[in-house]
Amino acid sequence: MSDPIEQYKSRLRKAMARMTALRDALDAERRRHRAPIAIVGIGCRLPPAIGDPETFFDALLAGHDASTPAPADRGGDVDGLPPGGYLDDVRGFDAGFFGLSPREAAAMDPQQRLLLEVTCDALERAGLPPDALPADRVGVWLGLAAGGYLARVLDARPDIYAITGNGAAFASGRLAYTLGLRGPALALDTACSSSLVAVHLAVQSLRRSETDVAIVGGVNVVTEAQSTRLLLDSGALSPTGRCRPFDAGADGFTRGEGAIAIVLRRLDDAQAAGDPVLAVIRGSAVNQDGRSTGLTAPNVRAQQTMLAAALKDAGVEPASVGYVETHGTGTALGDPIEFEALAAVLGDGAVPCLLGAVKGNVGHLEAAAGLAGLVKAVGALRRGVVPPNPTYAEPNPHLRLAGTRFVIPTAPAALPPGARVGVSAFGMSGTNAHVVLEAAPDATDGMPDAIDAMPDAIDGTLLTLSARDPAALAALAAATADALDDGVDRRAAARTLAT
Repeated sequence: MSDPIEQYKSRLRKAMARMTALRDALDAERRRHRAPIAIVGIGCRLPPAIGDPETFFDALLAGHDASTPAPADRGGDVDGLPPGGYLDDVRGFDAGFFGLSPREAAAMDPQQRLLLEVTCDALERAGLPPDALPADRVGVWLGLAAGGYLARVLDARPDIYAITGNGAAFASGRLAYTLGLRGPALALDTACSSSLVAVHLAVQSLRRSETDVAIVGGVNVVTEAQSTRLLLDSGALSPTGRCRPFDAGADGFTRGEGAIAIVLRRLDDAQAAGDPVLAVIRGSAVNQDGRSTGLTAPNVRAQQTMLAAALKDAGVEPASVGYVETHGTGTALGDPIEFEALAAVLGDGAVPCLLGAVKGNVGHLEAAAGLAGLVKAVGALRRGVVPPNPTYAEPNPHLRLAGTRFVIPTAPAALPPGARVGVSAFGMSGTNAHVVLEAAPDATDGMPDAIDAMPDAIDGTLLTLSARDPAALAALAAATADALDDGVDRRAAARTLAT
């Protein structure tokens, strides 16, 4: 008969082993639910004619002002409307590239067309050919609000294309259909926070291993003048057409247009695949204002709760945040409330925290506003500098900067080394979102090694071009020739085109 003491010891060892296994499994689950997410590609069209994130950030450093008169081709009487951040062209579209007939393309809301274009740009910049994506493991999350284009289409050509070309659900569905993706595909409308809420949901999907690649987009195109006039009459819009976040002269926001798409992967997967890691999402949070002083009025307590939740999700301390790309609408009510919430959660610490608001440059991109701020924040992390606030001169008298660590830069300012960055977006309906970012683990983007590995035979004497049709091929050849004339390295261009 065995010794009872030894039996007890054996059972105890087994119990301890089970407890250790459970603890390890729990730790692994916690790590998975806080897994860092890599931003591996960005595509954008920003006002008035900016087509890539590098050019956008250079323009921001120079104090970019996108204000232009309200375009006359957007529907309705624009006489007397203030300037805004309008795109120079929302009509141009290569329908044949996406397998669309001219008739169907003409019935499509420009928001759908722009989302198709910038998503292809983002995937190309990520080095992810659509036909090589794991179709069942790729999701699409788009932030956009209903446009006024449908009424114009129904007046001109009332057929089924008017429906499929304008419903918000068809924007995400068309993108998934065009790229052959079979993961989740959602269109979200939480007003001004739509695209940043989309980022939050995509991050959760990646962390749950529901998907391996996430495409997140946001778009805003003003296709009719009536809503702009209503906003102006209500006092929400700046009559001067310049958004002045946190400034004493703030008199409302300005409308802005644009389209942005980003591609996300879990950081471990991106690094293993050699993807370009532009920045890392450490955490995020979404909440609702609930009952405030009015349906469209912000709630300082809700914003504080959301900021704290995002930091907890990211696993970082408030003092590590060195820059916040704020919602910053330049309104008398919104700016002081946002600042009060930031001061309560992030205001203490010795290291300065810079505040920025891209709406001072390009206006309020509404459903795409959150992603516009995120693209700016990624640029700041990659360059180590925060752009100036071009419309800020004197602080709003309701902002108490003294005693806080906040600085509102009016010239390019160095980002504190190792600082995290926060991005905020608040919906007019009360839905708030905040995302915490940090710099990529290293400064390389994966491309130089790939170029160096190409055969020596590709020596710059042969440029490989391809396109869907002869007209597009001719346009690409002309654009390539212009790039070479501007001093682009011929050997690097040859290798890039070949891959």
